[in-house]
Amino acid sequence: MTIGKRLIGRRTVVGGIAAATLAAPALVKAQGTYPNKTIRYINPFPAGGATDTLSRMFCAKMSELSGQQWIVENKGGSGGNVGMDALAQSPPDGYTLGLGGIASHAISPTLYAKLPFNARTDFTFISTMWQLPNMLVVNLDVPAKTVPELIELLRKNPGKYSYGSAGSGTTLHLSGELFKLMAKVDIIHVPYRGGGPAMQDLLAGQIHMIFDNIPGALAQARPGKVRALGVTSAKRSPVVPDVPAIAETLPGFDINSWTTLTGPAKLPPEIVTRLSDLSKKALESEDLKAKFFDQAAIAIWRSPADTLAYRDSEEARLAPIIKASGARVE
Repeated sequence: MTIGKRLIGRRTVVGGIAAATLAAPALVKAQGTYPNKTIRYINPFPAGGATDTLSRMFCAKMSELSGQQWIVENKGGSGGNVGMDALAQSPPDGYTLGLGGIASHAISPTLYAKLPFNARTDFTFISTMWQLPNMLVVNLDVPAKTVPELIELLRKNPGKYSYGSAGSGTTLHLSGELFKLMAKVDIIHVPYRGGGPAMQDLLAGQIHMIFDNIPGALAQARPGKVRALGVTSAKRSPVVPDVPAIAETLPGFDINSWTTLTGPAKLPPEIVTRLSDLSKKALESEDLKAKFFDQAAIAIWRSPADTLAYRDSEEARLAPIIKASGARVE
């Protein structure tokens, strides 16, 4: 009986070990499913602006689809470069991602004499997220009611008027510099730590105009607190079809803000694939597309390879414009 019991006990133990061994790979796989904890999303601009609103919409949808929270952390400064530097130095485990795009990854490489990161090689580009033009708005004390009237006013008063931006290197800044170059006017650039603070000073009369992302500009233009004169895209925006494109007065004027879901370099391929799939579902969902459109943004998904190629093409397109404008941050 004792020997029998020992055999039974031994078989039970051996059987248990075998079962555990067979189950181990499945358990490890289940524990390693990505994501399995909260994801930190760095927005390199302050709270309250268009990038903040759209980022929170995107992250809410990604939270829903992934089953894990996506927490937005605003880390502004230096036209987005402070936040992107923090992202570049984050561990490549998929749990720190952020908002890349035209400012840090296509404009800054030409605009800045020195950057704390390589805009191409220090990041993993997962997908584009949205695209939208900026909108030129002026405070109500500026007498011009159209772009031609504004150009005439600025030419008669060189150095008297100023425009605000979300910081050097942002599309707000580049839009202003391109306007100066093409319209042959002298206006003063006043950089802020984000579009929100710049708009506050515009409303207070501290600056005269801003080429703001459409969501922020519309929020003040619709109730009549500022006057909208034009959009920076080559054609009129379907969201505000009554607002002319600046290109109607200055042919060839074309600046669109675009963003990317971005991670640090060397993200594992399986994580990149997973994030790309989730992003596609989010950006092609009817509810998120509608929310973006309400903010004058168009949701755009691209594959990781196409996102990197688009970044490369935009840097090449914008570099001569930036150089011609004379804008440079040492």
